[in-house]
Amino acid sequence: MIAIGTAAAVWLLGASGCAVWRIGRSAELAKYSEAFQNRPVAPVLSLLVVGDSTAVGTGASNAPHSLAGLAAADYPRLLIDNRAADGAKFEQVVQQLEGVERRFDLVLVQAGGNDVIRLTDEAALSSQIDRTVALARQRADTVILMPSGNVGSSPFFFAPISWLMTKRSQTLHRLIRNAAAAPGVIYVDLYKPPEDDPFVRQPGMFADDGLHPSDKGYRQWWSELLRQADLRPRLAGAR
Repeated sequence: MIAIGTAAAVWLLGASGCAVWRIGRSAELAKYSEAFQNRPVAPVLSLLVVGDSTAVGTGASNAPHSLAGLAAADYPRLLIDNRAADGAKFEQVVQQLEGVERRFDLVLVQAGGNDVIRLTDEAALSSQIDRTVALARQRADTVILMPSGNVGSSPFFFAPISWLMTKRSQTLHRLIRNAAAAPGVIYVDLYKPPEDDPFVRQPGMFADDGLHPSDKGYRQWWSELLRQADLRPRLAGAR
C-alpha cells in the first residue's frame, strides 16, 4: 500500500509514534513482493489487475497467497494480467491503465491507500478516480473498485494520526462509491465499523509491518470480493 517517500508521509509516521522497525519492515515487504500473474494454456476468461501494493500482494508470504494468487487457485483458467505496483496512487493507476491496449472480461482496481496516507488533495483524487474508471471501462465491461478498508485501524498508526487516517479513508470510500454509479462498475466495500471489522477483531489479519494484509487478511478480502461482486457465477467457466 505504502511507499514512504514524501515529507508529509514521514511527518505522519513520526507524529503517529510509528516504530522505525515497522517502517523498515514495510519497505522490506514491498521490496520482495511480486505481482502475481496467471497464464493458462487455454484461458476462458481474463482479468486485468491494477493498483498499489495490496494488488501486488505485499504482506502475503508469497505471491500465490495474494488476492490475485487466490483467484488463480480457485479459477485456474482465468488469465490474470497484473500491472499493479508498490507505492502507486490513483495517479499511477491511470498510467497503468493507459499502458494496456487489449480488452479484458474484468478489471480489478485496488488502490487508494497511498492517497489516504500521502494526503492527496480531495479534488485531485476525485478526478483521478473518475479518470481511472473511464479508462477501465474502455478495457472491460465489468470494473471492480476495491479500495483498502479503514487505514486508521491498522496498527501502523497511533492516535491522533490514526483519527486523520480514518477520516481520510471515509473520504476515499465516498469518492469511490460515487464513481461506482457508472454502468458496469462494482464497489467492494471493505470499510467496516470497528465492531464488525475482522481486521480489528481477529488476530493475524495484518502482516508484521502492521499495515499490509497477511495471508489471512488476503483470504478475507478474497471472500469479500467473491461475495460483494458476485464473482462465482461470473467466473464459473474458468474453474
